[in-house]
Amino acid sequence: MSSFTHFNDQGRAKMVDITDKTSTIRTAIAKSSVQVNKEIYEKITQNAIKKGDVLAVAQVAGIMAAKKTSDIIPMCHPLALKGVDISFNWKNEEEEYHLLIRVEVKTKGSTGVEMEALTAASATALTVYDMCKAVDKGMIIGPTFLIEKTGGKNGDFKRDESLLDGLNVGDES
Repeated sequence: MSSFTHFNDQGRAKMVDITDKTSTIRTAIAKSSVQVNKEIYEKITQNAIKKGDVLAVAQVAGIMAAKKTSDIIPMCHPLALKGVDISFNWKNEEEEYHLLIRVEVKTKGSTGVEMEALTAASATALTVYDMCKAVDKGMIIGPTFLIEKTGGKNGDFKRDESLLDGLNVGDES
């Protein structure tokens, strides 16, 4: 038998059996960002993008993506999420405008919600791009990464955010 949990006895992919895992409260926080030009920044903040309220639509897209993660990530278990919260902040330096995206996902279950948080952060950023691409296709998405997770037998994880200095992913506005 393989020591890799996502492979069966034949070495082929399988979904891990979590039947016997304890149900606990699980949380995950992920972040992403979208670098935009001044025109897009002004249009988003003034709600002047022709497709509508960019942040409202992106927020709904992120929530929908979190709920559908198992539909697009093959080995993810379908989860009954208990909460998804997406917030935005701006970090502006000189002529660079970074929309910071923070996603927190919660459930009570037998497996973690890291993939749901990361998928939501990615879909949120992609939706911002989609809604603003008519103005400028030069936007830059990312990085996207896990900040922390709690619950489960592997314990908690918390990223040292000081290691991210210079990546324009902080919470300051």
